[in-house]
Amino acid sequence: MQRSALREWSEMGRETILKNVVFCYENVGFSLIQKMWVSSNKRPKKRVYHRVHELDHAIDLQKRPRLVLQLKDILLKQRGESILLRDLEKEVGLIAKWNFMACIQNYPKIFKVSGGNRKPPLLEFTDDAKFILRDESMVKELMEPILVKNLRKLLMMSSERRIPLFKIEQIKHEMGLPEDFAEIIVPKYPQFFKLEEIFGVAHLVLEEWDPLLAVTARELGANPNGLSLTRRTYIPKDGNFDGPYAFKINYPDGFKPRLRQLEEMAKWQNMAFSSPYTFPMAVDVSTPASQKRFVAVLHEVLSLTLEKRLTANKLDAFHVEYKLPSRLLHLIVRHNGIFYLTNKGAHSTVFLKEAYEGHNVIDKCVLLRYHDRFLKLMGRKDLPLRKAPATIELKRDWIP
Repeated sequence: MQRSALREWSEMGRETILKNVVFCYENVGFSLIQKMWVSSNKRPKKRVYHRVHELDHAIDLQKRPRLVLQLKDILLKQRGESILLRDLEKEVGLIAKWNFMACIQNYPKIFKVSGGNRKPPLLEFTDDAKFILRDESMVKELMEPILVKNLRKLLMMSSERRIPLFKIEQIKHEMGLPEDFAEIIVPKYPQFFKLEEIFGVAHLVLEEWDPLLAVTARELGANPNGLSLTRRTYIPKDGNFDGPYAFKINYPDGFKPRLRQLEEMAKWQNMAFSSPYTFPMAVDVSTPASQKRFVAVLHEVLSLTLEKRLTANKLDAFHVEYKLPSRLLHLIVRHNGIFYLTNKGAHSTVFLKEAYEGHNVIDKCVLLRYHDRFLKLMGRKDLPLRKAPATIELKRDWIP
């Protein structure tokens, strides 16, 4: 009886084709789902996600500079720009204290410890660091109009022209906003912003819509002369087309698209879609054009950050405000010529690929170039050739 049942089951298995076998890879709250079509006679065909090692390396390179800049901000808040080592624990906690102690020891060109014998050890800046810090206030002054503009654009893309304040605070460092921007920047520009409590939650609300700001970074770099598909004679192998609706494509090394994929890319690049600054409730999410609009929204949000990258969980935090799709990670992985997703670090990070050359940001704002001066004191030799001026008197060279 058992043998006949096994024989019957085996015959059924030969005739049945297994489809839609789904493998889930859990990555910090997200499911990277990959479909593989399987038959009884063939091996599953895996979709290989090509790694970009330079961008993976960019995550590793940010760890130590982040500690240096955090310690810099802590010292600047102290009276006399110095702090007793025994008081450092009160600022950062017991565990983080040892990371900062290692940072102090590894970078003697930035931090120095004085005192000893009967005097308690005192942490302060070196003369080289103080020379750079003379420009701190001027850098903030130059950055403020850029930060205000980017904050307005962030609100202009939201569905109701308002965003919960705690969500903006999650990305304030990535956008270059100061720690207390809600108390310093927002009250200075009542014509643009206001704080309002809605359903018990503090929101940052946009006061004025500016059509001149409703232009995306993609549009600023696009060539309006489109490629006509009706008399198409050549399809670029890199997927890049000129036109008002085209995105810059940067396929990963080792990825060779087939002709059919290039033809689909040509249609997609020439497909019209509504701007990220249009009212998202009026967009039909089931259409291919709306899917392209989601790509444009992600592209614009990443463009508003300093380093053109955000962790995936912070992007997903704006799911409601920007009417993003539920399977956001699928969209990012699918468009791997525009975005790059790395699992390096504590959280997965999404990069805007066109903004990078190797592991460096191509177009650095004044604040990033200011930070580069500290990186040089750390001994970094892999920075771009363009150097920041020695003093801020040449501030016109700093304006991005």
